Amino acid sequence: MENLPYYLVSGILGIMLFFSFVVAPIVFTVLDVDASRRFIRKIFPFYYLVNLILSLLSLISFYYVKQFLTDFYLVLLVAILFVMSNFILMPLINYFRDNNQEKRFKYFHALSVIINFLQLFILVYILF
Repeated sequence: MENLPYYLVSGILGIMLFFSFVVAPIVFTVLDVDASRRFIRKIFPFYYLVNLILSLLSLISFYYVKQFLTDFYLVLLVAILFVMSNFILMPLINYFRDNNQEKRFKYFHALSVIINFLQLFILVYILF
């Protein structure tokens, strides 16, 4: 039972790596621009929500086994970043893209990519 939080963290990391390095690149090489845009807009909220749920389950598991170590707080940070990405950044990114505000779109998109890689780095740190 003590390892359950880490199994959940491994799941989050696996999903993130698969999505970042397999799904997203294939979508942009196989689908045309409009189809890829529609697909990404549909799958990203699901991606963030699934990872948020796994993060929360990991936090509950840490609580259950009474492990309030650095790892607990790092997973909490990862969960908060999923909330920010899903409920703040994604709507802003979509708004700026829809309203042809390329400079703002690029800024917030870059911020979302940085957050994603920060989360990946944190999860790898937790596991190793």
